[in-house]
Amino acid sequence: MGFTLDKVVPWGRSYDEYVSMFGLSEDDLTLRILGCGDGPAAFNSLLTKCGGSIVSVDPIYAFDAAQIRTRVAEAYDIVMTQTRKNQGDYVWETIPSVEQLGSIRMSAMENFLADFDAGKQEGRYIAGELPSLPFENGQYDIALSSHFLFLYSAHLSAEFHLHALQEMLRVSREVRVFPLLTLDGTPSPYLHFVSEHFEKNGFGVEIKRVPYEFQRGGNEILVIKPA
Repeated sequence: MGFTLDKVVPWGRSYDEYVSMFGLSEDDLTLRILGCGDGPAAFNSLLTKCGGSIVSVDPIYAFDAAQIRTRVAEAYDIVMTQTRKNQGDYVWETIPSVEQLGSIRMSAMENFLADFDAGKQEGRYIAGELPSLPFENGQYDIALSSHFLFLYSAHLSAEFHLHALQEMLRVSREVRVFPLLTLDGTPSPYLHFVSEHFEKNGFGVEIKRVPYEFQRGGNEILVIKPA
């Protein structure tokens, strides 16, 4: 049957995971970065501490830290139960066990929660959601989508994906999306549709291998930028 969710849940990844799954170079990390649907990830907090420029946008940022913590606790039980049921769908190398997965993810989310209030005051965490972003044209160099577009293909339409990517390209000069698989580990049925659309409209579209694989087969990103 594979991994299933009834809705999008708040589930954060670590800084190192972001760097690996988006193939971010040292030069990339000096650019103006926008994270779309970042949720309770640690990337914003740690990149900011390293002097980077990053803004994260997610509807969950409309809540306060205590409310987000409650949502995270609820998601933890759901995700860990599903992962135990579907252990064969994952590559247990960098992350050696379900227990270690829980520890790594909760550490990342605790890092986010510790930074959230300060980051919100500084304008690094902004409540909002695709496919409509509250930013100016070309405000960012790279826009990232982690574990939202394509992953939730069963919940979001092909048109939603197209509009979301168009909006990300409006506010940035390059878009990277990871992973290209759905929750159940199959390739998203929308990948060809959106790739063909942007290629026909003069954009450079590339699927790149990245040095990250946890969901089995999930080791590629979609990169879109003006040709």
